[in-house]
This record gives sequence, structure tokens and C-alpha cells, in this order.
Amino acid sequence: MRVVIFCDMEGVSCIETWEQVSSGTAIYEECRKLYTDEMNAAVRGARAAGARDVVVVDCHGAGGAHNFKSFVPERLESGAEYVFGHPWARYIEAFEQRCDAILFVGAHAMAGVPDGVLCHTVSSESWHNASINGTLVGESGILAAIAGCWDVPVAFASGDAATCREVQQLLGTEVVTAQVKKGLGRFSSVNMAPKDACSLIEMRVAQALSLKNWPKPLKFEGPVTFKVELATPDNTRDFINRPGVKIEDARTVTSTAGTFWHAWDQFWYRH
Repeated sequence: MRVVIFCDMEGVSCIETWEQVSSGTAIYEECRKLYTDEMNAAVRGARAAGARDVVVVDCHGAGGAHNFKSFVPERLESGAEYVFGHPWARYIEAFEQRCDAILFVGAHAMAGVPDGVLCHTVSSESWHNASINGTLVGESGILAAIAGCWDVPVAFASGDAATCREVQQLLGTEVVTAQVKKGLGRFSSVNMAPKDACSLIEMRVAQALSLKNWPKPLKFEGPVTFKVELATPDNTRDFINRPGVKIEDARTVTSTAGTFWHAWDQFWYRH
């Protein structure tokens, strides 16, 4: 069994401020350990369930020298491969080579969710909403839709209560979740102790991969349109003259293609 674990920092227990997830701050260095430990727990759970190949992707854009490289190298769990420094939601090699399931660790809710800790979609400053064929999605939905292009389902997700709710509402209650905190707002939460959060993640990942009661892959019938509502009109300038991408109005950009992966791919393509 081969699994891919997509990891982010905002959904990790005891993290609820931007300073904790932004490269260059003292508290970020502390929180990298929390992030690494929750990911390690997922790796242990996957291995315990019989996963022979475990690929972990650091999906956290911390900025600076740690952009998509926030794990602490000397703390990494053995028995897995780690993808560092790759652009967000662009790593598909494991899908192309065959993959059984994907897992989300440290995931966060989409933009605008009242009880979503550090909630945002892709960009906390320039994106307002994103949707696929009219279905509102956050980052977990985007990753699930990419995996769905290769018929890969989501088996597990950890994060706050809002994220667990969002993932199950979109993909199905078959997704096993590990709620490690509950948002009291965007910048406050009630958290599990980190050791308890890691124990829960390890146990639930092993459960999810052992039972294999996974939901169907998230697939959208073509043509597929990815729409982003931007925060301000000046953000549309980045999408001028991109093939397949259309500026609909002052704050709305769409990308349409036969599959979601191609719509997503051309959304980021530059001449």
C-alpha cells in the first residue's frame, strides 16, 4: 500500500497565530517541532497499518528559507520519503506511479469559517473564495480533487473541528478524522496536549488505512471550471494572458479544462 500525506501547520494542536507559522520568528521554530511530531505520528500509523511506501509532502508556505520546508530534519520519522520545497498542490508524481490513498495532517478550514483557526484558502490576503464547478472548496478540497483525477481517495484528515466537519461534508463521513483542537475564533482555540494529539493521529491513521472504508475519490465531470474570487481588483493582473484562464470581472478569475488537474495546472501556468 502506498499513501501520500499532505501536511500543513495551521491545523496543528496549540497553533493559532500567524507568527507561529511564519518563518523568521522565534515561536515559529518552536512550532516546527509540533508540526513535525504530528506528521511523524501519521507516518507511524500508516506503517502500522501496512503501508510499504509513505510519501510525505510539506505543504506549508512559511515564507523565506523555510517555504515548504518547515519540518525539523533531525526529528523526521524513518520509513518514509519527504518532499520539500515543491510548489503547493503541484506534486503528482506519486499519483502517476500509483497511490492507494491520501491523508491530510494539520489541515485548516476554508476562508470565512467563523470557528476555523487561521482559516484561509491558498492565500490569506489575496483569495476570498474558490470553487470547482460551483462547489465551494478549501485547500483540502483542492488537494482531494487533484488526487481524484488519478482515482485516489482521501482516507484521513486531522485539524480543528471546522476542518474535520468541512472534509466530511465534502467527501463523506467515511473519512476518518482526528480533531486536535476546537476554534473559539480565527485566532484562538481549545487544544489537546501535543502528546495526546499525536497519539490520536497515530491511532486514527492506523484505523483508517486498516479498515479501508474510504469514500469515493472526488471527481468532477468535465468541462471543469475552477473559479477564484479575489480579495481586490489588482490581484487579477497576475492572470492576464494565461491560456485557458479568463478574467470574468474585477475580482473573479476562472480556469476551464477537461479535468480539474488541467484546469488547476493552467491556472498557475506562466509564459
